[in-house]
Amino acid sequence: MRNPFKIFLVKQEEKKASLVALLSFVALNAVMVCAYADKFMKVSESYWNTVVRTFGVSGFDPITYTVITDWEAKYNVYRHPFLAFFVYPLNLINNLLISLTGLNFAQILVALLLVFCGFYTYIFTYRILRELIKISRWDATMLSAMLFSFAYVMLSFIVPDHFGPSMFLLVLSLYICGKCIERGRKLKIWQTVVLFMLTAGVTLSNGVKTFIYSLFVNGRSFFRIKHLLLAVLLPSALIWGFARWEYRTFVWPGEMARKEAKAKANEQKRQRLFQAFCDTTSLKDRAEIRKAFQQHMNKRIKARYLADRKKAWNKNKGKPMAKGEFLRWTDVSTSRLETAVENLFGESLQLHRDHLLKDTLRSRPVIIPYRWAVSYVVEALIVLLFVAGIWCGRRSRFLWMCLSGFAFDMFLHLGLGFGINEVYIMSAHWLFVMPVAMAFLFKALSGRSLLVLRTLALLLTAYLFIYNGILTVGYLVS
Repeated sequence: MRNPFKIFLVKQEEKKASLVALLSFVALNAVMVCAYADKFMKVSESYWNTVVRTFGVSGFDPITYTVITDWEAKYNVYRHPFLAFFVYPLNLINNLLISLTGLNFAQILVALLLVFCGFYTYIFTYRILRELIKISRWDATMLSAMLFSFAYVMLSFIVPDHFGPSMFLLVLSLYICGKCIERGRKLKIWQTVVLFMLTAGVTLSNGVKTFIYSLFVNGRSFFRIKHLLLAVLLPSALIWGFARWEYRTFVWPGEMARKEAKAKANEQKRQRLFQAFCDTTSLKDRAEIRKAFQQHMNKRIKARYLADRKKAWNKNKGKPMAKGEFLRWTDVSTSRLETAVENLFGESLQLHRDHLLKDTLRSRPVIIPYRWAVSYVVEALIVLLFVAGIWCGRRSRFLWMCLSGFAFDMFLHLGLGFGINEVYIMSAHWLFVMPVAMAFLFKALSGRSLLVLRTLALLLTAYLFIYNGILTVGYLVS
């Protein structure tokens, strides 16, 4: 059996550019660590409250810091079934470091993980462009760099959320599947299962993309009974069963305990309010006192409800299709056109200066226009290059495999409205498709046309690096 880890060896032609990428990831993660080190490296019993209340970078969650500090299944276990277990080794290392130094190294351990994921995401993106699409070394380097100049790709590899590792696994899967297509090989059952468990274990919806990739690689053999049973149905059932077990074992007891504690605290508060009402009311009859107190409480409940409706977390939440574990995350009321312009192909690529990196659940409006027309010009140029690349690569099975995963994301976000109020934070799941598509445009052109395209791409990449980099670093150091 060939060594599966050989894929991680850096090739000679990749070394110089990948070193620059590595240093960039280290520098950006160092800025992130320094921004919160004074609070997050302290060991305290209220670490969860400190992290959740202090951390604020767009809509990203800092849950990983807390899980590595005090291990619990804190993530939504149905959306991220294996994630808490994937970072468990980091929790063991952190506990050892805490016992030796008295400092919490969660930030640094997460930074090391993100540097690794970012570095190899760059490597595999470069290999897709160079080996599978077969564009020049210069063009592959530039388009790989362009990917990391996109705002929410840059951010995904410095924030303590799951999007950086998720993007790494998706790009790795694409590279492996692309190699199978190139060599005319089938994706073996065990390979499909491993890729599915990794991608779906981090984010369940990404497991669907593994099946999409497997379908494009294996063709009709994907639908053979043995393959469907062992590579699709069995791992899907296992991961869902595991998520149910994880919820009942780790999450449900805590939820019930918190619910009971909250009910007890509410009852104690109600008793205090009732006693205070009795002490101040002029009523003497006990029944009238209780009736008047209930009317008073109803007014308080209504006032609290109206106040909550005005808060950002409720105000910016669209109307869901229905209630339920998954459907409650949908949205049928948020404008798709404005979302596409300002967020999907806007904020994902270049940050808005107004409400910079604020959270829609705290203070950021869902839709923010750019200050300058040049921002829309940049966005339009990138989208046009993307569309032109799709046209040039329309006969490529590999490109259609990539676009099928992209289409699945668009169905989730623009169709169902899943996470549409902050759709940009999930863009690491699909942004890598854009430079892949653009590569087919580079491959199709030559001579002066190619020179013009290279110049345009270089200017866009430089602009986005400078613009997004300055805003991101400025936000963190301030």
